[in-house]
Amino acid sequence: MQKAIAAVILATTLTGCDAVNTMTEGFKHAKAVEADLAEMTGVKPNVGFSWNNGRLTSVTVSFPKLYEDKPLRELAALSRAAVAKEFKQTPKTILLSFAIDPATTAEAEMPRAVN
Repeated sequence: MQKAIAAVILATTLTGCDAVNTMTEGFKHAKAVEADLAEMTGVKPNVGFSWNNGRLTSVTVSFPKLYEDKPLRELAALSRAAVAKEFKQTPKTILLSFAIDPATTAEAEMPRAVN
């Protein structure tokens, strides 16, 4: 019985805690960024984030495959705008990443030597 009462008191205390609120709100913002980018690109990324002392320090946007429909700069701009809109602050760092299939070879041209 005492453990149950202690658990209720702890849960009540934590719900008012800023750290718990920041994390739950952060997950909502991350899901909103995922939805925004999925709508704009047709590919749903995974979004992670890091907070430090109430400040958004970094956001990671991980796409499940290479995204080739838009130039990288345009994809970066879309990601930056979605993060700023949904988190309502700009992090120190936004990291874009892409998962690649190791069995697939890239079809990029090799740079030509300049003589």
